[in-house]
Amino acid sequence: QVQLVESGGGLVQPGGSLRLSCLASGSIFSIDAMGWYRQAPGKERELVATITSDGTTNYADSSKGRFTISRDNAKNMVYLQMNSLKPEDTAVYLCNADLKYYSGTTLRGRRYWGQGTQVTVSS
Repeated sequence: QVQLVESGGGLVQPGGSLRLSCLASGSIFSIDAMGWYRQAPGKERELVATITSDGTTNYADSSKGRFTISRDNAKNMVYLQMNSLKPEDTAVYLCNADLKYYSGTTLRGRRYWGQGTQVTVSS
């Protein structure tokens, strides 16, 4: 079994900061790309940022200059540092990971998603 669990969400005032964390656990062999997405009520899920296993990052235009994605490969964790938060950043933030895992003795690969953590930016 593989699980992704996010943490670090909450309520913050406009202009504030939050740091989200996501831990991947289970029978993981390796993790390729990891990423953060978000989904606001009534809207489609959208990309926030991604990071490859060698540290190459990609950001949505709305995230550039304010958010920073990073990862700790030894701990199977990905982080999202969010600064200068705006009300329009309010959403459920979900992490994902493209990984290889063992199912019995068989090595398989797929994308896993976490359940999400709520971020609310409001005064």
